[in-house]
Amino acid sequence: MAKLAELDKRIRIGAVSYLNTRPLLFGLKRSGLMDRVEVVEAYPARVASMLLNDEIDVGLVPVAIIPKLKESHIITDYCIGTEGEVASVAIFSEVPLEQAGKILLDYQSRTSVNLAKLLLKEYWKLSPVLEDASEDFRSHISGTTAGVVIGDRALEQRKISRYCYDLGTAWKAHTGYPFVFAAWVANKGLPEDFQDAFNRANAYGISHIAEVVAAEKPYPTYDLTDYYTRNISYRLDDAKRKGLALFLQKLQQL
Repeated sequence: MAKLAELDKRIRIGAVSYLNTRPLLFGLKRSGLMDRVEVVEAYPARVASMLLNDEIDVGLVPVAIIPKLKESHIITDYCIGTEGEVASVAIFSEVPLEQAGKILLDYQSRTSVNLAKLLLKEYWKLSPVLEDASEDFRSHISGTTAGVVIGDRALEQRKISRYCYDLGTAWKAHTGYPFVFAAWVANKGLPEDFQDAFNRANAYGISHIAEVVAAEKPYPTYDLTDYYTRNISYRLDDAKRKGLALFLQKLQQL
């Protein structure tokens, strides 16, 4: 196992720059760890790429990247997950899903795209044309062209599109399990004292949701208290671990 030198360099952390990560980062930035780490924020697929290329040591990454890593360790008891409706990961359309001829796939997360592909095949039993999308793809969601949209932009899209097919809800209906979109994954062994402190920092943020919401100022697009307490489920419990294992198993069959 590759070991990170504990004293001669900072631990490089990659985090997703979405609203759903704010509680986790709130705790980290108020912990005693900031003098031991370097934090970079980007969209999920970029953070995953950085972890694959060893540009960071640990990242809050889309879980679909885990099988691609030579070495992987989930290092905390917290994740970006949902027990059902996630609100910020969905297929949006102007027509019922069965009438959509093409679905544009958000470039920002491999996990959400693979989840959409899996659910289209197994749950909805539909086979529309799937097309990798560019940055401006949301403007092309019209007519019979639908789109997978994730993150803060999905919360905005809920106010625009006529139909919203929530992928967390569909996964729960299909499998009975909650879903894990992203987890804190390291690509090497990290010091145990760091892992313990990092876990406690995550816990601190999750226990101070009201302060996290207040720090975001008024957010007119969506009720953030609902989002952080009803839609996103942060605890990586046994049910989520089972759901994660099932998803990774199904990925091999896509």
